[in-house]
Amino acid sequence: MKSRLVFSTVDVTSATQAVAIARKQGIAEGDLSLIARSDIQLERIPEQRTEARTDFMPAALRGAGYGGAAGLLAGLAATVIAPLGLTLAGVAATTLAGTLVGGWASSLMGAALPDPVRRKFEAEIEAGRVLVVIDGEDEILERARQALVAAGAVQLDYDAPSALS
Repeated sequence: MKSRLVFSTVDVTSATQAVAIARKQGIAEGDLSLIARSDIQLERIPEQRTEARTDFMPAALRGAGYGGAAGLLAGLAATVIAPLGLTLAGVAATTLAGTLVGGWASSLMGAALPDPVRRKFEAEIEAGRVLVVIDGEDEILERARQALVAAGAVQLDYDAPSALS
């Protein structure tokens, strides 16, 4: 499972240098992103480097998981009740329906919420700093962490697994 580290840099130039250092340490291109105030992000950060602004995808995945589990339990409970006569195909159908409804409802909520890193470090972002977010396995992250701190990036206190690992 991948973990996530967040670093604060003073500007886009420093953040770009931090990204290059992380790449040299073995962090994959898709595991690097930058978060900044919207005026900075729009003008000077390439689109492929920007972090998602909302919690849409992680919320949709959580909702699909919980909805599927609820649908499975409801289907299994319905098989026990003889008058309903639900078969295993019916259990599969309730599980699928639960997955779809759970994913849909949660994604709607997630689309309205900023992503967790943006929520936690709102003050850093509003102060004009650029956050460098890296995901990776622990061994590679430790090498990258040491190199980034040596280059002047400040590691922020963020202890959470990568959302989609």
